[in-house]
Parts: sequence; C-alpha cells; structure tokens
Amino acid sequence: MTVRFEQILTDGVATCSYFLGDEATGTAAVVDPRPDVEVYLERARHYGLAITHVFESHIHADFLSGARELVERLGGAAELCVSVEGGAEYGFKHRPIRDGDRFRFGGVCMEARATPGHTPEHIAFLLFETDREDPWGVLTGDSFFVDSVGRPDLLGDEQTDQLTEALFHTIRDFYLKLGNDVIIYPCHGAGSACGPDIGDRLSSTIGYERRYNPYTGIADLEAFRQAMKSDAPPVPTHYPHLKKVNAAGPPVLGNLPRVPALSVETFAASIGDGAQVLDTRDMQAFGAGHIDGALNIAARPELSVWAGWLLDPERPIYLVLERDRDLSDVLRLLWRTGFVIFGGYLAGGMEAWREDGRVLKTVRQMSVQELASLDDSVQPLDVRGDDEWNAGRIPGARHLFLGELQERMGDLDRNRRYATYCASGFRASIAASLLAANGFNDVSNVPGSWKAWTSAGYQIETPSKG
Repeated sequence: MTVRFEQILTDGVATCSYFLGDEATGTAAVVDPRPDVEVYLERARHYGLAITHVFESHIHADFLSGARELVERLGGAAELCVSVEGGAEYGFKHRPIRDGDRFRFGGVCMEARATPGHTPEHIAFLLFETDREDPWGVLTGDSFFVDSVGRPDLLGDEQTDQLTEALFHTIRDFYLKLGNDVIIYPCHGAGSACGPDIGDRLSSTIGYERRYNPYTGIADLEAFRQAMKSDAPPVPTHYPHLKKVNAAGPPVLGNLPRVPALSVETFAASIGDGAQVLDTRDMQAFGAGHIDGALNIAARPELSVWAGWLLDPERPIYLVLERDRDLSDVLRLLWRTGFVIFGGYLAGGMEAWREDGRVLKTVRQMSVQELASLDDSVQPLDVRGDDEWNAGRIPGARHLFLGELQERMGDLDRNRRYATYCASGFRASIAASLLAANGFNDVSNVPGSWKAWTSAGYQIETPSKG
C-alpha cells in the first residue's frame, strides 16, 4: 500500500494546499483548501480514500478558505480542525487543535506545532513516518517560505511589533532547529503578497533555506524588524475583509456561485450608476468596444487577485464574458478571493450588446512604436510594482502602482493624455479601464508594454546610483 502526498497549486493567488493519505487505512486529510473543492474530492476518488480531516494552518487573509465548503461536500463526515493558539475564535463548528496535537493517517503522522508571527494562531504541521521520531517534512503555512518568511503586519500596526518578535523566534527557535534534510512545503509560492519576494520554487529544505534565505541569517531582532518593515509589499485591499470572513466562516454554497443570464435589455437596466461591471475579455477586444464604466480584468489566473484589489465583495458584480461557456472558469477565479454576490452575466456577450444598438466605449491601443514617436504631451503611466519600476522604466514615465490607483487617482491631471503600461499589458489594460471609468477622457493602453518596449530596443531609464 502507498502513502499519498500531493501539493496542489492554485495559480493566480499562488496558494499551495495539500492532500495526504494512506491506502492501507483508506483515510486522507486536506490542508489549507481553496473554495472550489472538487479538486480534493477528485483526488480522494482517484485513490479510493476517505477524507476524514480538513486542516487550516491559520486564518487566511489572501484567499477564501474552502474548509467549510469541503466538509459540507463530504456530508459532515470529516472534522474541520483549526488552531486555537493565541486565543483564536471562530464563528463555525470546529475541532480545536493546539501545539503538540498528533493525527495519524496510516503510514504518515502529522504533529501540530505553534508557529506564531504571521498571525497569533498560526501552526505548522510536522510530517513523520509513523514508526520514526524524526520528521521528513513540514507544512509551513504562511510562516516560512522559499527564500522568504511570512509578513507580520497584516493585523494592523498595534500588533505588528509583537508579531514580528514572535516570527523572529519561530524562525530561529523552531525552523532552524529542524534537521537540514527536512523538506518545507509552504502555503504560497511566488506572486503572493503574504511574504516579501517569495521564491519561485514550491518546496525547499531547511538546510537550503538556512544557507540562502535572506531572513534566516538575521540573528538580531531589531535588524529582523527593520527588514520586515522595509521589504513588505503593499497590503492588498481584500486582505482585511477576507480575514474577517474566514474567521466567521465563509458561506457554504455547495457549488459555484449562482449567476443568472441576463438579456441585453435586463442587463442594461440593471447596471445603473455605480454598478460593478467586470469585463473579462482580452485587452484588445475590450479596447475595441465595451460598456461604459466597465473594468477590464481578463480571464487569466491573476483575475483573482486584481478583482480582490479593485472590486467590492459586498456589492453585486455584473459580468461580461468572452464566451458564455467561460462563466464557470471566471466564477472559480472570483470565488477564490471571496466574491459570491453576482447580479448576472450578459447573455451573448458584447456581440448581443452591439447588435442591439447599444452605446460602445473604446480605449485606444497604442503600440510602443507610436509611444516612442510622441512628444511629452503623452504621459507614460507605469502601473507596475516598486521593484519593477526601480529596475528600469520608460523615460519620462510616472509611477502609480495599480493596486493604489483608485485611492491616488486625485494625484493625476484629468486633462493630460496618458498611456498606461506594465510588464505585458494585462495590468495596463486594467488601469486604462479604471481611469476611463472615472472620467479620464484621453487614455491609451500599451499592449506588450515593457516587454515590447525593451524588445524593440528603445531607450530605458534606470534609477541613479547616487
């Protein structure tokens, strides 16, 4: 018989959940599940295992927990196990677990260990073969990553100092005391904002991280505190909301969120002033013709995060799709960051809207060749992150990170001409649609953006060294 252990990556939110079990006993567990839980049910059916336990490493802020959804889909036959370390409280039925609690699944044993710092209640899970004393692996949740560690500032300034100190001791007094050959399996990979500069690899070893992780070598608490403060990326706007929802208990839907198909007439009547219209088509299609006020976030995995940054989860969303059959895929991406309220989708998409003679708005698509030929009457607007901006930019560009664009829009001159760019055009199109929806009348998007600019050999600007 075989022990089964699988890491399941959720693109977009860069989340890693885990499925583990043993064919000898027919039992399995899932750790840190996403809300679209069919992937875990499929693994259980594939191996002929029964999921008996669902674990959470902590109260997540970056994605909607699927723990309650999974337990409900299992008919309540599995236990939902959450940490009550640090005084954590929950608004749903659960089995409380504490430091030192052990769980056995045939040939594999999990031991919960308190690892506070990212959050007060955070726990990791040591993985053992049941007949051996030394662990072979550790599920680190958000406390320890490849090339990084969990950020301690998500609960507000009043708790940051205390959590930073707790994280410092978690790294030094727990992780660095494990054997070098212990494999670490984190809850996130590169792209997550739950830690600074998380590495591209999805697993590592204690020994490798001891040698190369920049934070394991910091032996002074104050130096560690300063590194955490200076290196932390911006906090996405959806994190505080999801933290509250996951502690209270996300709604159990039993399937994907329900979204009715709306005729052109009904859709148009429903999207009055201030309605959230999300157009998930490609930037070129959006630019050629879209509904006034729509936000363009193309149906790629990154949709999850940017919807979290820019949309209100407590107001209904009206969807415009590339094809009606894309609805399920789009809903999965939105559900992962907590969106469950929808007004409907436009049946037949923009083709139906055009054929009904409805008003179309456009966003000009400006090539890098055209941008390079223009004078300073057009302001390049760089919406990439700080690291990207500091590595090089288009000469004369202005920088406004996309995640902060809504709140800093007042810093921009509405009478100027803007050409938005990012790395490839995906984020730039979001920015252009956001500006256009807020009364900026001369906005262009640059497809290809920085990649196209550098590939064409145009001049770049880099920060001065002095």
